[in-house]
Amino acid sequence: MTEATQTRPNPQPTTQIELHYQVAMPQPTTHLFEVSLQVKGWQSAFLDLKMPVWTPGSYLVREYSRHIQDFEAYSANPATPLLWQKLAKNHWQINTAPLSEITIRYRVFANDLTVRTNHLDATHGYFNGAALFFWIPGLEQQAMQVTIAPPTADWQIATPLPAVPGQANTFWAKDFDTLVDSPFEIGQQQQYDFEVLGKPHQFVVWGHGNLEPDRLIADTQKIIATEAELFGGLPYDRYLFLLHLSAQGFGGLEHKDSCTLNYPRLGFRAEDRYHRFMQLVAHEFFHLWNVKRIRPKALEVFDYEAENYTPSLWFSEGTTSFYDLILPFRAGIYGVRDYFKALSQEITRYLVTPGRQVQPLGESSFDAWIKLYRRDANSDNSQISYYLKGEMVSLLLDLVIRAKSDNGRSLDDVMRLMWQKFGQDEIGFTPEQLQSVIESIAETDLSEFFQRYLHSTAELPFDEYLAPFGLCLQPKDTSDQPPFLGLTVKSEAGRDMVKFVEINSPAQQAGIDTDDELLAIDGLRVKADQLSDRLKDYKPGDTLSITVFHQDLLQTYPVTLTAPRPTRYEVTAIAHPSPQQQILLEGWLGVSWEAIVA
Repeated sequence: MTEATQTRPNPQPTTQIELHYQVAMPQPTTHLFEVSLQVKGWQSAFLDLKMPVWTPGSYLVREYSRHIQDFEAYSANPATPLLWQKLAKNHWQINTAPLSEITIRYRVFANDLTVRTNHLDATHGYFNGAALFFWIPGLEQQAMQVTIAPPTADWQIATPLPAVPGQANTFWAKDFDTLVDSPFEIGQQQQYDFEVLGKPHQFVVWGHGNLEPDRLIADTQKIIATEAELFGGLPYDRYLFLLHLSAQGFGGLEHKDSCTLNYPRLGFRAEDRYHRFMQLVAHEFFHLWNVKRIRPKALEVFDYEAENYTPSLWFSEGTTSFYDLILPFRAGIYGVRDYFKALSQEITRYLVTPGRQVQPLGESSFDAWIKLYRRDANSDNSQISYYLKGEMVSLLLDLVIRAKSDNGRSLDDVMRLMWQKFGQDEIGFTPEQLQSVIESIAETDLSEFFQRYLHSTAELPFDEYLAPFGLCLQPKDTSDQPPFLGLTVKSEAGRDMVKFVEINSPAQQAGIDTDDELLAIDGLRVKADQLSDRLKDYKPGDTLSITVFHQDLLQTYPVTLTAPRPTRYEVTAIAHPSPQQQILLEGWLGVSWEAIVA
């Protein structure tokens, strides 16, 4: 069911059914949510329940049902156990004849602190609907209530769902999609209320760190206002930011009226790390338009049981990544030099990933379900992120549209037209429709562009697209770099382990493999943090001996080094720009040429 024309079965009138979930957590340290579902008005001999295998916004089958335990079903009056059986990994069937009221109880183990899973401990409970709740096939459009039973009275409840008047800790979802799209944060939290364009917003923060709430709120207001200006308003009545301050986590998951963010608790003082957080905020907030409302046809109606394939995640995620760099700049959170620095870092990440020469961008999107979230030692050699290359392609599209129209049009106009044609009414777009919209704004045929940069592994010609703006891409001088070996080595528990071997590199050609333990170069012990300096004692063309443990066998390989490779690229201004180049650059970024090159 990945197309909008496919409808779900509807075995009985939904108006006769009442669905009410209760979520309790009486012993949070067990990491077990205790969930019950009360079904009233049931009329069939069997009740089928299914658990989603993935959640929208995170394109991997995560098998949420693997965390379910202690499943039980009862008649309501009297409370008698019912027969049930499991028909598939995520499918339970209960014998309900001739009952009209059924109660289902089960526990969900929750000890995975990410934005797309569930986490329960002594300080809070967090859950996503897809990872906690069943749906009843045929009743996906049925409204339902959710009541939360906190373990203590001082635990607060935050969710984008509206509260049910007169019922304590009870919330209402108009259908199952809405329930899945509405995370809950319950526990000891800090709440910060603010307004933008007359609409209420709230930050709910779990955890402690060096976050400065006043600065966070002021800059978030700028992000919201800047994005609202791009799209012409805010398509919600209230918006909720859930922020988890964790030890080392990083990530975000978008929802229509909320988002969940996970960020290192001490990651807000250093300017570059704070900027990275504001980029995360800009990214997830941008998704309330691009992905949650402007979404590919394959995601117009979610199939929660299987992969939903689309080649267009490059636009859904990659274009959003393009905007998460430039929107904080437009909002005045950082300057043009910070923007160029961030852009240069992204281009560098792209150009040092050998997988860009193996996997086309459209294939990267289509294969997200089996590759992006399932990285292994060969991933960088064999694939490219649709976030990263999609960001690069979006940059080129913005530049070509601006250059052809003297900044009269841009990728902003593409986003606005996609919003008008598809987002406002939540009509899924096809790849052909997306290309047509982009071409209508660019006023040119982009068939060759799409073929080369979405459907082949042709290199992206950055300089060609930067040149009209008086910019170029410069590799960092390699004179202080060691000869190229092609290894990434990290220390783990006192051992120096090979974590990555670049394809066709001297190390790979010699036979060195991932998970080898690096021991010595030319008979002298070498540690991971010494490798770069040791290699500087050699020059390209030199052959050295590298000794490793390979599967506990002592091996020594002759390796011939090659010339150093750039490890950093910078977007920089050319020496003598023409007046037209200066005008185009100033029109693009809204700052003077002198401010850019000063």
